[in-house]
Amino acid sequence: MQFPFNRIFAGTVASLTLGASLHSGAYAQAAAGDYPTKAITIIVPFAAGGNTDVKTRLVALQMAAILGKPVIIDNRPGASGNIGIEMVSRAAPDGYTIGMGSFGPLAVNPSIYPKVNYDPKSFVPIVLLEKSPLVLTAPVDKPYKTVKDVVAAAKAKPGGLNIANAGPGGAHHLSAELFESAAGIDMVGVPFKGGGPASTALLAGQVDLMFEQTGAAIPSIQAGKIRPIAVTSAKRLSTMPDVPTFAEAGYPQVLVSNWMGYVAPKGTPPAIVAKLHAAFIKAIDHPDVKGRIVAQSNELGGGSSKEFAEFIDSETAKWSKLVKERDIKIE
Repeated sequence: MQFPFNRIFAGTVASLTLGASLHSGAYAQAAAGDYPTKAITIIVPFAAGGNTDVKTRLVALQMAAILGKPVIIDNRPGASGNIGIEMVSRAAPDGYTIGMGSFGPLAVNPSIYPKVNYDPKSFVPIVLLEKSPLVLTAPVDKPYKTVKDVVAAAKAKPGGLNIANAGPGGAHHLSAELFESAAGIDMVGVPFKGGGPASTALLAGQVDLMFEQTGAAIPSIQAGKIRPIAVTSAKRLSTMPDVPTFAEAGYPQVLVSNWMGYVAPKGTPPAIVAKLHAAFIKAIDHPDVKGRIVAQSNELGGGSSKEFAEFIDSETAKWSKLVKERDIKIE
């Protein structure tokens, strides 16, 4: 009689595999129950001192108090956020290294860069922190007061208007591209090395227009140095109640927010993600964090991890389509 070695061996392997799987699952649950037992690092893929960094440091203070462990900020700027977010994708999926994920690295950069060294799907979305709308502005000595004025001038002289941005592929630049696409107009984009230099050129009247972050634009608007034309939010902003949305001006496609939230490496146990999500929700609701977000005319985030994942997917589809249609590239 032939000994059924293969059948027995296969059954043994299956039993060992199932046992290992059950052990691994039990270990992950136990680890999640104790989590965190040490400091947590949040990688911010932008330089220290910027808006993304400042907001994350405010959140980190609250997270440390909520979770009872230090929360460390590790700034890893470069390549429009690609360097830092790549580090997050390669981190151990244990909840001790997470990242600030945002508009560029998660939804735009994979489409406009010839290569990124991470898979945008290699993250577990945790929670959305905020959505930051933009406002189309012009120097007060320019004649443009409404979206209709801008469109009429651009159509009368294609390429005659110029519009500043903070560098290719950013929210300032893509807002202009989206507006041009929606309105069927052609303007000349003028890239600067950051929002500060672009805003300076706008204030000096060296450019005709600029999509600015609302928080950055409000002081100059209030000082009467620049004129707000329309906002990219779904509704009018409480800080600029007299400024219409692009939807009101006839261009509902121009809906833009420079958003950011938190993500974990793929494979992070769901129980740890849930614990982080609950802590982030409490941190976002703290008056110091909420106050900072609202004061800049931004929309508070929150919601579930699933909702954040769906939002990232919708943003990726939207911007990859525009990038392809407009042939936008960063060499």
